[in-house]
Amino acid sequence: MKPFLKTAGTVVTIAAVMGSGLYAYSDTLPKDSLAKFADTGEVYAPKNWREWVYVGTPLTPNALNGGEAPFPEFHNVYVEPKAFAYYQKHGAWPEGTQIAKELTMIRKSENGNFEDGSSQEVSGRGYFQGEFTGLELTVKDNKRFKDEPGGWAYFSFGHHAPPYAEKAKAFPTDSCNACHEASAADDWVFTQYYPVLRDVKKK
Repeated sequence: MKPFLKTAGTVVTIAAVMGSGLYAYSDTLPKDSLAKFADTGEVYAPKNWREWVYVGTPLTPNALNGGEAPFPEFHNVYVEPKAFAYYQKHGAWPEGTQIAKELTMIRKSENGNFEDGSSQEVSGRGYFQGEFTGLELTVKDNKRFKDEPGGWAYFSFGHHAPPYAEKAKAFPTDSCNACHEASAADDWVFTQYYPVLRDVKKK
């Protein structure tokens, strides 16, 4: 036991370094709140994103975008709870923040859909969510993604019905990050579209 005790600090340090390659970096969030990465650099899909803090659902339907919207689905957006709590307290996103976006198609109604994709339902005519059609994730980690603006990287686990892919590679910067850098209101996050985040920020 004595040799182990003398080198215990070294052992712990080595273990920490080895382990750090598997998770997003954070000096403020607990390990169980961080994204997990494969040795190849791919991120694993979160297991419980629908239990995270729901912040909103933007929709840009085809009918309002010349018939071909870049993102015609509903985008249900969820923030990992510990990251949300930190943002609520400090007004900033901590290292290790995860934000998930699950896509759903516009509902195909039993009553039929109008040419613009809307349908007449009991609450009136409008757009209603249909089936799941994809899952995406963004992770803030300036150590792992030091070459990405803001330290944010973006991933897709498939643009299709579940089950989604187990893991995913980061998109090239021009695919997602550049748009967020140019247009997002707050640290590469489109806070302007989410009243939940705006309300938290002003407090």
